[in-house]
Amino acid sequence: MSKIEAVLFDLDGTLIDTAPDFVVVINLLRGQHSLPPLDDSSIRSQVSNGARALITLAFGLTEGSPGFSSRLEELLDLYLANLASASSLFEGLDSVLSALEEAHIPWGIVTNKPRRFTVPLLQHLGLTDRCASIVCPDDVIQKKPHPEPILKACREINVDPRHTIYVGDHLRDIESGNSANNHTIAVSWGYIEEDDDPQQWKANHVVDTTAEFRALLINTYQLLN
Repeated sequence: MSKIEAVLFDLDGTLIDTAPDFVVVINLLRGQHSLPPLDDSSIRSQVSNGARALITLAFGLTEGSPGFSSRLEELLDLYLANLASASSLFEGLDSVLSALEEAHIPWGIVTNKPRRFTVPLLQHLGLTDRCASIVCPDDVIQKKPHPEPILKACREINVDPRHTIYVGDHLRDIESGNSANNHTIAVSWGYIEEDDDPQQWKANHVVDTTAEFRALLINTYQLLN
């Protein structure tokens, strides 16, 4: 197996558990429109699909329908105001990032989350100066599942995509990584919809816990001590 030069992560549902913030803001927004709160699990399952999917979940509106755009702006304003109030790295991943840093393996983030939300979130969690690359949809022409964002991150870090791991919790992540000729790892601890099966995404590996992920980096990729 070729030596791995870098590890790239999807953000929401892979590296950082941002769902608690979205649970708060979705139910705040529903309350403002005299609707009862939704259960946490239904909101968590849609976080990786973005704000538009959350508006569809919360209000039954589809993009282009009357009221959709105004609800979306309300949601984004509320999210920005409550950004990182309850978000955190998934348990066990801070030690993995530290171990990568100690091994001089750069890591980065490739996300479909806009930069105006991504950077403040990473700053709040003290991650901005630790990661070698942050690529958001604002930085590219084509977002994931296109390979362009991952290839841009590899160029910024100056690593060969074929010697890079991409880690994600959604089919689009694995499609993007595979198209970029990365080693791909699907993680099921993220925001997986009920009818989704990560085993069918054609990732090189599927892991269920952060402990399994760390073991994979040690035993298969021999990155960590």
